[in-house]
Amino acid sequence: MYSSTTYPYFLLVLLCLTLFNCKEEAQNNYEWKTIKVTATAYNSLAYQTSSNPHITAFGDSLKPGLKYIAVSRNLLKEGLTHNTLVQIEGLEGTYLVKDKMNKRWWNRIDVYMGTDVKAAKEWGRRKINISYRVEIEKDTLKD
Repeated sequence: MYSSTTYPYFLLVLLCLTLFNCKEEAQNNYEWKTIKVTATAYNSLAYQTSSNPHITAFGDSLKPGLKYIAVSRNLLKEGLTHNTLVQIEGLEGTYLVKDKMNKRWWNRIDVYMGTDVKAAKEWGRRKINISYRVEIEKDTLKD
């Protein structure tokens, strides 16, 4: 059916089409939700977090320069769980939920700013919209 010289190309095209279709199908299993939260900023410093400021409540290691946030615990129930993708109004890029905040906070995120205390203070506290990616319930997916 196929010559020995065209067969590898046929397999490559078939593989690419399969991967593209799987990626597209996986993307369709998610939706973006938007909510308004109070946003503050924090640093990897013991006086702001704990005696081990580079380890999150989920057990992840924080590294300055990476885009992470902490969320108040009520937002966990809204779908902002560990490793959720988040877009933050006023900031570029996509952030990951890597930490959770003290129980006393409600409807709040904390943007990780490494060890740059000046940047965290400049950010301050503000009400903003965030968008976050959640998996669509299986029973609501279209066949």
